[in-house]
Amino acid sequence: MSASWAVRGLRAAVFAAVCVLLAAAGHGLAMGGMPSPRCDGAGFLAVFVLGWALGGRERSGPGIGAAMLLTQAGLHVGFDAARTGAGMPGMPGMAEPAQPLAHATAAHLLAALAASWWLRRGEAALWSLLRRTAGLVPVLVAWWRPAPLPAPAGPVPRVTTGAGPCHRAPLRHAVTRRGPPAPIPYTP
Repeated sequence: MSASWAVRGLRAAVFAAVCVLLAAAGHGLAMGGMPSPRCDGAGFLAVFVLGWALGGRERSGPGIGAAMLLTQAGLHVGFDAARTGAGMPGMPGMAEPAQPLAHATAAHLLAALAASWWLRRGEAALWSLLRRTAGLVPVLVAWWRPAPLPAPAGPVPRVTTGAGPCHRAPLRHAVTRRGPPAPIPYTP
């Protein structure tokens, strides 16, 4: 089953949002300063395009994990290059990153793996929903299509609105259940 352009766009937007937010938070914690909104927007656009290109079909857990880790590394390098390229100084008195590189890398890796697991669960739920609704489409189409009324088999009875008595056949199986029960006649 392949995804429509709307589903691809939705999946790419969610993947880009998770990746950019995670990378920006990790970069901010590791380097002591958050990336600029312009840098976040450029990262979102780049990851959205990548997500659109890869979003044609359902992805497995390892596939999402690999894409997440590579995207996180690319965003981290991009955020770092934008920070040093713009000549942004670090926080006063900080010559080095806020945390040792090994701790920042491990935290980034664990966060990326947790986000990959979360995205995989969402991916599985979305595709399950799409498969189930795809099976319902013929039923819904048949339900919404108006059914033609059958032609009458015989002559149509004529209804009169005169003052005369109504000539209706009594209902054979009519049961009246409203009101109190009829009294039983007393026979001595």
